[in-house]
Amino acid sequence: MTIATEAALRTVIGDAHPITVDKEMDHLDQHARHFIALSPFLCLGTTNGQGLADVSPRGDPPGFVAVLDDRTLLLPERPGNRRADSMLNVMANPVVGLIFFVPGIEETLRVSGRATVIDDATLLADMAVNGKPPKLAVRVNVERVFFHCAKALKRSRLWDPDARVARDAFPTPGQVIRDQRRPDLSAEELDALVIEDQTTNLY
Repeated sequence: MTIATEAALRTVIGDAHPITVDKEMDHLDQHARHFIALSPFLCLGTTNGQGLADVSPRGDPPGFVAVLDDRTLLLPERPGNRRADSMLNVMANPVVGLIFFVPGIEETLRVSGRATVIDDATLLADMAVNGKPPKLAVRVNVERVFFHCAKALKRSRLWDPDARVARDAFPTPGQVIRDQRRPDLSAEELDALVIEDQTTNLY
């Protein structure tokens, strides 16, 4: 049976504890700022004009997301695959969601708001890595902020070294690309292209 109403959902899972409801804020306090300063990785959720959702990973040295003030974040747009899914989505639908991770800490930070794509040279210069500023950034006007409990990371054992998967348990990127889309090239050729891109095009 499909659960299609909040009333039906609450019958199954119950009501949220008041503490979990009350912890939501409309700004970044000192704890949220500190967490963002420690975070080297986040996931950015966006939706395009047709309502199709997407989630994009973003990573850089800890603190790579700039906190401009208590209600404004700036995410550098580093060189990637040039699909520009997230930026195109933001242009069509500015509503975004982010979840910040800090290795070793099982709580996460959830932030949502409205975003724009900017090319402000002064702001971008402050986000340079290895002397290379990003060409663009995503500015997020913060509307909701709260810390998410540790249960998901505890269940997944995400930071547990003993839970790590051996690299040879899954095909290399080149093998995947060959099997999915490029049977005309060898896995070795494709892996060499991936390694070259990851070596020369990080910044």
